[in-house]
Amino acid sequence: MSRAHSGQASGNARAVAANLLDRIERDGAYANLVLASAELPERDAGLITELVYGATRMRRALDHLIDGFVSEPPDLNTRNLLRIGAYQLHMMATPAYAAVSETVAAAPRRLRGFVNAVLRRVADMTPAWPTDAIRLSYPDWMVERLEHDLGHGEARAALEQMNRPGGASARSDGYIQDQASQWVAELVGAQPHERVLDMCAGPGGKATALAGRPTTVVAADHRRHRASLVAANAVRTGANLAGVVVADGRHPPFRPGTFDRVLVDAPCSGLGVLGRRADARWRVAPDDVEELARLQAELVRSAFSLVRPGGVVVYSVCTLTAAETSEIDQLVAREHPDAVAVPIGGPRWRSHARGGLVLPQDHNTDGMFVVIYKTPDS
Repeated sequence: MSRAHSGQASGNARAVAANLLDRIERDGAYANLVLASAELPERDAGLITELVYGATRMRRALDHLIDGFVSEPPDLNTRNLLRIGAYQLHMMATPAYAAVSETVAAAPRRLRGFVNAVLRRVADMTPAWPTDAIRLSYPDWMVERLEHDLGHGEARAALEQMNRPGGASARSDGYIQDQASQWVAELVGAQPHERVLDMCAGPGGKATALAGRPTTVVAADHRRHRASLVAANAVRTGANLAGVVVADGRHPPFRPGTFDRVLVDAPCSGLGVLGRRADARWRVAPDDVEELARLQAELVRSAFSLVRPGGVVVYSVCTLTAAETSEIDQLVAREHPDAVAVPIGGPRWRSHARGGLVLPQDHNTDGMFVVIYKTPDS
């Protein structure tokens, strides 16, 4: 079966969505960037967005529904059309006649009989899921890891919640940001006239929030394009950053003790933001967690060298694994036994290690971990 021509049924929302899904899976493109760059027909933009995000997020479950009715693997574009049809039938509650007929119309003429036959059988089936990982559409390792680290019930609730689109809200400066990220910026607790470093600042959400106060905020990121995003977002929000620096936090271009507070919003596996990042669950590999934990440890070590005596280091990640949360806190406890973990209270945060944790199901936000360390005065 050959791939559908990119111009096939260009007026059909399902055809447009299938071609965008091809780019995500075949080319490794990011779903949000693919949608942002596509010229979507205005009347179908909402439907196309839902189909692209939904079929990407639920890819494994949809393939399970489809594969019982195909004798050989279809080509990518045909598979994506079948995924779109199955998603409408079993996850959008679209009437069968509409889901099947519109998806068939999006297929090349010579494949319409095949697509019709498969989708009619999918429409008539009652799904039987061999495992929860298939039903929830996550890699096995991811489900097993979160169950081990969070416990069965909390892990399943988090995974269920992240199969629903994540919410975000506009700050007073117009910046759209997940609520949990806004809470982390608040916990940094920057005081007037303090010097604050956001060590891994891209794309600039937390740095611009911190710069909304009468503080001197320096934003750094080791990737030039992400540093550029910080600068652009500072202009857009009117945030008065003292500087945006392209710098590797492990080898910072600052003298020891330069800052009153350092935020390490570290690169992580992102297992707390899978609701917002539809394709992320298929990009992260098991070994990435340990590799990222090693990077996080280096960044935290560097942060402690940059903060003055009596200063504050804040560590945060938008993930839920023990290796990147509680085990980093254990490392700090060993290497900096004199640093005091500041209690994080209130209804937003669960106690986790010596910091706070938000699970996605708690407040319909990203999953987030944060811990605040006060260093000794001398």
